[in-house]
Amino acid sequence: MTTTPKLLVVGGGKMGTALVTGLIAAEWAPVGDLAVSDPDPVRRQILQAAHPGLAAADGPVPADAALLAVKPDLAEAVLGTLAAVGIARVLSIVAGVSSARLEAALGPGAVVVRAMPNTPALIGAGVAAISGGSAATPDDLDWAEGILGSVGSVVRLPEHHLDAVTGVSGSGPAYVFLVAEAMIEAGVIAGLSREISRRLVVETVLGSARMMAETGEEPGELRAAVTSPGGTTAAALRTLESKSVRSSFIEAVAAATERSRQLGR
Repeated sequence: MTTTPKLLVVGGGKMGTALVTGLIAAEWAPVGDLAVSDPDPVRRQILQAAHPGLAAADGPVPADAALLAVKPDLAEAVLGTLAAVGIARVLSIVAGVSSARLEAALGPGAVVVRAMPNTPALIGAGVAAISGGSAATPDDLDWAEGILGSVGSVVRLPEHHLDAVTGVSGSGPAYVFLVAEAMIEAGVIAGLSREISRRLVVETVLGSARMMAETGEEPGELRAAVTSPGGTTAAALRTLESKSVRSSFIEAVAAATERSRQLGR
């Protein structure tokens, strides 16, 4: 007899793949516990090559629950196919689509938990926010946290905060990468080789993040600690402030937050 998988991951893109990899690292079995649904045969082949025995199909198959990792414009149609194979519990990582819309598409008795993870989940260093739909219980939130906790940390928030989470941490890695890209280029212009400039920037970003995490100090306090009056850092920060970098980041987060709201309309 074929065992019904505990979780069907719908969508074999980057986030779906990251979660499959994280769950298997957390001792979910590729045979029996997990299955993947994706219409792209190449994605299915890549996942099956990485995780021998993993069941992969071009459409939904019966499972105890599903993780929805598809594009927003496909989400509601895909949920109809999940309902057709008897799946009524879904963890959605689809940006912008409200739990009310997801529940309506899944049908009566549906349990939906929404989440917004980010791409560092690919290396087990993500952060995600989760929010339960109208029928979700504390056990459902524990279940969702157990899944997303395999690839990073998890916070629980009311659903109305998820658009802001999208703007801050969902899109946030791109902001950090943009800053790193600019710093590397600046190092090259200043005379460093690209290899050395990249190494210096990557280690600086990594070390700075660890300082914030491990010291518990506020970013402003840490910034002040390395800014001597009249020194090199002060000169650099004065330039950044004159270019409105701080307000640009605030506006960028606001723009991403609003775009997330638009996706949900």
